[in-house]
Amino acid sequence: MRALLVVNPAATTTSARTRDVLIHALASEMKIEAVTTEYRGHARDLGRRAADSDDVDLVVALGGDGTVNEVVNGLLHNGPDPENLPSLAVVPGGSTNVFARALGIPNDAVEATGAILDALADRSERTVGLGLAAGTPGTADEAVPGRWFTFCAGLGFDAGVIGRVEQKRERGKRSTHALYVRQVLRQFVEEPHRRDGQITLDVPGRDPVTDLALSIICNTAPWTYLGNRPIYASPKASFDSALDILGLRRLSTPAMTRYATQLLTSSPEKGPHGKHAVSMHDLTDFTLHSKAPLPFQMDGDHLGLRTSVTFTGVRRALRVIV
Repeated sequence: MRALLVVNPAATTTSARTRDVLIHALASEMKIEAVTTEYRGHARDLGRRAADSDDVDLVVALGGDGTVNEVVNGLLHNGPDPENLPSLAVVPGGSTNVFARALGIPNDAVEATGAILDALADRSERTVGLGLAAGTPGTADEAVPGRWFTFCAGLGFDAGVIGRVEQKRERGKRSTHALYVRQVLRQFVEEPHRRDGQITLDVPGRDPVTDLALSIICNTAPWTYLGNRPIYASPKASFDSALDILGLRRLSTPAMTRYATQLLTSSPEKGPHGKHAVSMHDLTDFTLHSKAPLPFQMDGDHLGLRTSVTFTGVRRALRVIV
């Protein structure tokens, strides 16, 4: 097997020595080229190169969810073609690693490498669905190109939290769960639209859902992890279906306390619910419009402000080694 290993040297939970051990372990079982990313978007460029090549069977992403997202967008730059594109394997190296853990891959890089080698020996893989988000035609964001996401996206509150975390990391703070919790509280205090939601959800064939203050789009469950605790925003979301969405109309202090408690105690059977909560399952196409520009994120990467985003759920988009 011919493989390309994409290594993010800034991965938060792997040292240079660990990465060397992993590279040698993989190289013992396959013909592998290891490339260390050098700039933002480099992993995407490497994934694109692999997709356009005739001699790469597998791309292994060693890094966090951001690295995986870039590789996936490179692999699918011409659209999904799971039978002919290289398959993907993930060695988790980030702080949360939602995509890998949702696939059942061990959260330890060494254990994950062993699991990948076992899966390759057993020819164990699955074809997963992905989400695609793009600027909506006829709006101010229509020129925004489409981008794939593996596990989640969000317009509004949660994207604002991620933007705050990224600002802290740029100033030298480590990405920890405590940092995220602090930024959730600060975002809540300073959120200007938590009582008067700006977002409208348009699903073809249904009445619009208006005045949402928060919108979370899930391609799988769980939505994220707080330490070792899985958090389920849309428990029915699955790599085998299209997209799920959770919207909240009110983020007052009592409502936020209630929904935060529901998230912390969520399970594969039960997520946030109540008269101000909107949940929809297995959506192939829908659009989110906002009266004001709001923060937008995909797979935990803050992408700036958006006023309108169109989402597409694509089943069977990419082969993954599991």
